[in-house]
Amino acid sequence: MSSRAPLAPTDDTATQADHQVVRVPARWLTRLVRSTGRNRIDLLVGLFYAALAGALTHRLWADPTGLVLALNPEDQVLYEWFLAVDARALLGDFGLSTDRLNAPVGVNLMANTSVIALGVLCAPVTLAFGAPVTFALLVTVNLAGTATAWYLLFSRTLRVHRAAATLGGGLCGFAPGMVSQSNSHLHMTAQWLLPVIVWLVVRLLRAADPAARPGPGGLPAAEPRRRRLITSAIGLAAAVSAQVFIGEEVLFLAALTLLVMAVTMIITDRDLARRAMPAFAGAMALATGTALLVLARPLWFQFAGPLGVADGMFSPHYFSADLRSWWAISPLSMLGDDRSAQLSTGPAEYNTFLGWPLLVVTVGCAAWLGRRPLVLACAAGILVMGALSLGPEVVLDGEGSGLPGPYALLGGVPVVDGALPMRFALAVPPLMATLLVLAVDRALRGAGRARRLTLVAVAVAVVPLLPAPLPTAQRPPVPEFITAGHWKTCVEPGGVLVPVPLATPKEPWPMRWATAVNAEFSMPQGFFIGPHGRGGSAAMGVAPRPTSALLADVARSGLRPVVGDEQRRRATQDVAHWGASCVVLAADTAHADSLRLTLEALYGPSTRLTDAWYWRV
Repeated sequence: MSSRAPLAPTDDTATQADHQVVRVPARWLTRLVRSTGRNRIDLLVGLFYAALAGALTHRLWADPTGLVLALNPEDQVLYEWFLAVDARALLGDFGLSTDRLNAPVGVNLMANTSVIALGVLCAPVTLAFGAPVTFALLVTVNLAGTATAWYLLFSRTLRVHRAAATLGGGLCGFAPGMVSQSNSHLHMTAQWLLPVIVWLVVRLLRAADPAARPGPGGLPAAEPRRRRLITSAIGLAAAVSAQVFIGEEVLFLAALTLLVMAVTMIITDRDLARRAMPAFAGAMALATGTALLVLARPLWFQFAGPLGVADGMFSPHYFSADLRSWWAISPLSMLGDDRSAQLSTGPAEYNTFLGWPLLVVTVGCAAWLGRRPLVLACAAGILVMGALSLGPEVVLDGEGSGLPGPYALLGGVPVVDGALPMRFALAVPPLMATLLVLAVDRALRGAGRARRLTLVAVAVAVVPLLPAPLPTAQRPPVPEFITAGHWKTCVEPGGVLVPVPLATPKEPWPMRWATAVNAEFSMPQGFFIGPHGRGGSAAMGVAPRPTSALLADVARSGLRPVVGDEQRRRATQDVAHWGASCVVLAADTAHADSLRLTLEALYGPSTRLTDAWYWRV
């Protein structure tokens, strides 16, 4: 036998190996314990935010499938369907468009607020427990995650007292606008990447400023830190790219706010601008170019690709903030007044309801902090974004004043003029929170009357904004015909099933059928944005086909129409246009008997299976 042959380990060798195996997880566990110990306060703050978010959404968690957010159920149906479609990426079915809605044409997902990144990230949850559970999870996580991210930014970047940072994070994550948008607008409440973007911009600025770090002999460094500039730029490109696939509107508002703040900083601190601008501009160009490498095709697909839209479809005059709403308390706050709801377009848009105590205290804090560049930049951002929220014409108590608002300057600017004016106000709470954080930190580090006055004033300003739990309502169960898989008896997976009545933007309820089976089948019409308006402009949904319009009339009135050869011919043409395999009517549908008899007049005898009738077409 060769002397080089491997020898069996002795007992000592085996013992040493066992000790090494044990030592590796032991070291990992030790590091974890130490890290947890160092950051235990941060962990407790995050748990506090999670508990608060859970308290606000606990009614939905009681039964995510059987309950719906009562103030905006239509959008919840839409986002649950988006999450179901996004989750199909885990099954190998992924694209920037889908044929699972609006058959046979399909839908451009980039032209809709389809939260692709969130849906793909949560795909395992959706496939295991269903899209309603994922929706409830995201409503909760968006609130807690946004608050935690801002807390970390305040405590790490501004290096303020943790109590001040906790207050600031809570105001950012649970501001009246955030709570209001939680009524089904996942793309607006997923703001936990914004503090990361802000941190990367600050990191980039500090790396570009030679005076931000000492050089030899304690003097300012001669050159910017190139490595940090590059890593910050690439990180910024990655964060921006991810946010595009979560919510572009939030990213647009953040970019505009940062632009206003940057201009203010340049004006108020010209020495910093002179030192840092060349390297900062170069790094921002690198970040922009890197992001465009990732986003060029998706953005082209959104605006100029198949079924893309380049214009806005909402009137800025309608979605303008009432000036009086700024000093009103949100109806969704514990101390709110339902009568103030008339100052907004709906319960998902209470973006400006900050209350007069917070406005007054914010002004006082800004004056007390003095002419620091950051304070002036925040004040400028508040004024600009607040003014833009008033829309093309200033409205007071629901009446137009005849005074043009700054938003009128954006009229005609492509893409930008499609933004909803009242949502510009969502950029204001983080700026106000920054001022309050700085003021509270200064008060906590001081003593005397100023300390007491500041803390009491901030408490008085914030307490009226404490949110109440989001209201919910029961919703009917999805038919067993769908949930038990009986739909496969009349349509192949990937085929087209026609629910009766068909889904529309105002009545999207049949989309829940597809959501319940993770969008395994397609359906005509639906709730989405596409270029189906006059002249190819953006519109919600599509014009109904003759048969779908006929069935919608029956569903509304319960009256049976006269069905002749013309109606049967159109019904045959419509199912052929949709590429449908079967038509399905649930037994618990309103006016089900009238609908069934009408369908039998159009398509012949029906087949009953569990709790639905179906027609093979």
